[in-house]
Amino acid sequence: MRLVVLGSGSTVPHPFRTSSAYWLETARGNLLLDCSATAPSRMAACGVDWPNLDAIWVSHFHMDHCGGLGPLLAGVKHAPQMKSRTKPLRIFGPRGLRDLIDRLNNVNNYRLLEQVFPVEIVEVIELEEFEILPDVEAVVMKTLHTDESHAIHIRNGDTTLVYSADTGFDKRISAFGRNVDLLILECTFLKNKPVEKHLELAEAIFLINKAKPKRAMLTHFYPEWDDVNFNKEVANHSPMCEVIEAVDGLVVEII
Repeated sequence: MRLVVLGSGSTVPHPFRTSSAYWLETARGNLLLDCSATAPSRMAACGVDWPNLDAIWVSHFHMDHCGGLGPLLAGVKHAPQMKSRTKPLRIFGPRGLRDLIDRLNNVNNYRLLEQVFPVEIVEVIELEEFEILPDVEAVVMKTLHTDESHAIHIRNGDTTLVYSADTGFDKRISAFGRNVDLLILECTFLKNKPVEKHLELAEAIFLINKAKPKRAMLTHFYPEWDDVNFNKEVANHSPMCEVIEAVDGLVVEII
């Protein structure tokens, strides 16, 4: 698998970190992990094969994770690159996803779901396995963030990835991400976090060390990270594996 970080930031406007979106290429298709408002333009800017996007995973309904669904569906409806497409686009997410997209579809009679290709909406259930792409298995776990927020575990053959999206501290994440090839974990705050529904660095490294992934990536940074020496701060917490700083445009091969 190959991961492209489209957006490594949060909902806060930032000069070089855009909001949450990650492009995942597999041998069986292309997957977008979260779809912020900046995701459509970031796909084009990063040169990914967006006309052949096969599926989207929506972790929860905060705008920096799902606010790009309407612009994306509106954009592909009029894109010349999509005129001959016949394969479906599948959008996966928690309960409430269909209602969200129906409401977007009905705004100003946009008819976003009336595409030349089928758009399928799938609401998933916690801990029930499903195919997110052909022969690519996924399972989700509830996280401590919003009522509907979930982390996702993806398996493509022998290669595995977990994407936490937004979450508070929960030791179950370590079990969910046990021994994966890449654990993508939010790390909104450096320290002294003001809310419980996100992670700070010490908590993130604790979860990584318990999970024992081959590699980990920290992301969803608030602006307080701007003047921080990432590698030095991470090293202070003695991680047991390589910990990568997510940066917009970063490409990671997952093997």
